[in-house]
Amino acid sequence: MKPIKRYTIKPICILLSVCYLILLTGLFSRVSAQDLKSAFPVKGYRETAAKVNDLVHTKLNVRFDYKKRYLYGREWLTLHPHFYPTDTLRLDAKGMDIHTLAILKNGKNIPLHFSYDSLSLNIKLDKVYDPFENYTLYIAYTAKPEELKGRRNNEHGLYFVNPDGTEKDKPTQVWTLGEPENNSCWFPTIDKPNQKTTQEISMTVPGKYVTLSNGRLASQKNNADGTRTDTWKMELPHSPYLFMMAVGDFKIIKDSWHGKEVSYYLEPKYAPYAKDNFGVIPEAIDFFAKTLGVDFPWNKYAEVSVRDYVGGAMENTTAAIFGNVSTRRELADSYYNSGMEHELFHQWFGDYVTCESWSNITLNESFADFGELIWLEHKYGKDAADAHLQNGLQNYVDRQDARTKNLVTFYYTNPKDPFGITYSKGGRILNMLRNYLGDAAFYKGLHLYLATYAFKNAEVPQLRMALEEASGLDLNWFFNQWYYGAGHPVLDIRYQWDEAAKTQKVFVQQTQDGTAFTLPIAVDVYVNGVKERHKIWLRSHSDTLVFKTSSKPDLVNVDADKMLVAEKTDHKTLAELVYQYFHAPLYLDRYEAMNLAEKNADGPEAQRVLIAALKDPFSGLRRKAIWALNQNKEDIRNMNATLRDAALPLLVNITRTDPNNLVQADAINTLSVLKDPAYLNLFRQRLNSPSYSVSGAALNGIIRIDPALGLSLAKQFENDNEGQLSQAIISVYADQGGDAQWPFVYQRYHEAEIQNQIHVSKAFSGMIGHLTRPEAVLQGIEELKQVAIRYKGDGVAPFMIKMLDSIKDQRTRLNDAAGAKASADAIQQINDAK
Repeated sequence: MKPIKRYTIKPICILLSVCYLILLTGLFSRVSAQDLKSAFPVKGYRETAAKVNDLVHTKLNVRFDYKKRYLYGREWLTLHPHFYPTDTLRLDAKGMDIHTLAILKNGKNIPLHFSYDSLSLNIKLDKVYDPFENYTLYIAYTAKPEELKGRRNNEHGLYFVNPDGTEKDKPTQVWTLGEPENNSCWFPTIDKPNQKTTQEISMTVPGKYVTLSNGRLASQKNNADGTRTDTWKMELPHSPYLFMMAVGDFKIIKDSWHGKEVSYYLEPKYAPYAKDNFGVIPEAIDFFAKTLGVDFPWNKYAEVSVRDYVGGAMENTTAAIFGNVSTRRELADSYYNSGMEHELFHQWFGDYVTCESWSNITLNESFADFGELIWLEHKYGKDAADAHLQNGLQNYVDRQDARTKNLVTFYYTNPKDPFGITYSKGGRILNMLRNYLGDAAFYKGLHLYLATYAFKNAEVPQLRMALEEASGLDLNWFFNQWYYGAGHPVLDIRYQWDEAAKTQKVFVQQTQDGTAFTLPIAVDVYVNGVKERHKIWLRSHSDTLVFKTSSKPDLVNVDADKMLVAEKTDHKTLAELVYQYFHAPLYLDRYEAMNLAEKNADGPEAQRVLIAALKDPFSGLRRKAIWALNQNKEDIRNMNATLRDAALPLLVNITRTDPNNLVQADAINTLSVLKDPAYLNLFRQRLNSPSYSVSGAALNGIIRIDPALGLSLAKQFENDNEGQLSQAIISVYADQGGDAQWPFVYQRYHEAEIQNQIHVSKAFSGMIGHLTRPEAVLQGIEELKQVAIRYKGDGVAPFMIKMLDSIKDQRTRLNDAAGAKASADAIQQINDAK
């Protein structure tokens, strides 16, 4: 303890102190929770939420009414004024019954006056509270998430799965989805990303269930009524939208990273596959921590898989939620899936440092997308990362709003609206910035950003300043055009060689509307097999690049690092692109060459590329080469004969030896259209592959050669089939089978996701057309009708009506008046459905 110093206070000091107090009184005049409005209201502008009060600690005690699908909650909410004294508070609380709202004073609850409009509570506090003067509210309430009106399915916050146990083979579960502002559907809070609070959640659940929430499991108490109360504590602050709960019959498989618990919560039947699905997580934590120079900031990391999840996945602090996981056989067909790493990277970008407003959601989601890229690069190599990069870029440019929407937007209707392009565009912009700055400066900037705003909020300019401090470079030009401007460059690239002057010119035009982008790029010039790199800045709508060379270049590779977030029309010749395939190093170099080769498949040089691509080191390009062989009506028989004859022995070898199951399956599907008995034994050998895709392709091949044999072989797979194998069984049963096979076909169709239902609807409806049992016919018609109505808003109805029309014709030819009428009635009901 430091000694106390004694001072003599002079009269002038007393006078100054009095003046200061008077000034302070004026500065800290009382402010209402509704008073802080924008000084410049603009229609549609969404400002950062004013912080009149700050959340400090949230304590919840909840239990669930499975029959009513309600949550009964008690909450103790500690807050204080942010800066200005206030005697009011506004809380988000959507669709609740509020039973008690009081302030805690000396251990007693003193009722408070409040108004409630079913969306927010406006509360009159018992007095004016000064800045950082804590107060605690007590709220008893009932949350009714499934009775909320006017909200999308993914905006209810709290979800009950099979709560009454009536759905066969589906577990009973409860889980939450908070982003963007949905957790206020199950507990009152200030549901904004610029709030941070510690938390404690006690869940009372049937004793047979397991619970999961943020932070650590602090205690468990068995109750006399057969329930158990689990208390989870989160001692570090995070935003309310990151609160989570999951309740169900889960098995817990534990792992670790540097002494911190890493755990996986799965349904018992999927528990044997926990490490297959999630086992890479400790390695990924280690990679991200070392890359960022910031250790994993939380006390644990859990991943839980739940049924019927409506959000894809969610990065709740310390406890991410995912949809269904996969069996080992299903995983045999899954490659380069980086969804888990996306949510993991959020633990730094989004949870540790959180965007201040949804306008700045790029600080969360773009980084998570970027995390996928660097993980793929680290784990599977640059080709895998670049393929992911290209797929995301294509998804972005295909969007209707690609040219009009800013990455950072302050004008939106729903808080979810700004999320759209932050994934595919934002992640690639970060990768482009990494390329410009270099890894060392870029990651130093990210480290500085994370260290500066740990457990706080940030906006995009703060990221820019951290990167500027690390690199010493001004980055306003980059952030202004990529974060605060819309669209992307659309480049037209042409070439001109002047033999006399030994000069190669490159003309680059930016053809997009609006201002030109400033683009630092690499240009590689290949002359006589030697590559020379040039660093170039494009700054105008029309740039001319001039290179003096000893002879005509074999190739000029503009954007040689393949980093630009742009659309490019590159007028290279086929010869130049052939050279590019064999000499330029990147995935996109080969991809671009293959695109032109596919269009010129009758020529020998193009064929050389496609044949080489069948042996490309990256599986994605081997698949692309196989697809090119089937581009003419998906049938290799329509391909150039020379190319076909050269490809067939390679396809046979791929079928036997390729390390990628999806490439194997593509090769088998390509060979199967030939219906050549010479391949029958090959297909039978691949029938028992651990891959559903390979087995399914092999069965399809057998069916095309010998349908009766295919029908007899299909039965052995009835108890274990998914994906392409399920489709193959349904196909052969629909074509060759009858009433005996109908129960299997109906059950698989009924249980399938809509995408898989679409794939087999033609076979399914064809089978209905020739069934003999009337009740089976009506059952199938009813199923098609329900699918059409359920997904009418997604454009499925016209396709299903076409299927039903075909059934009506078939049943009419069989003199089945009841079946024909049922089909016609189903069509009418689909058309009438809203």
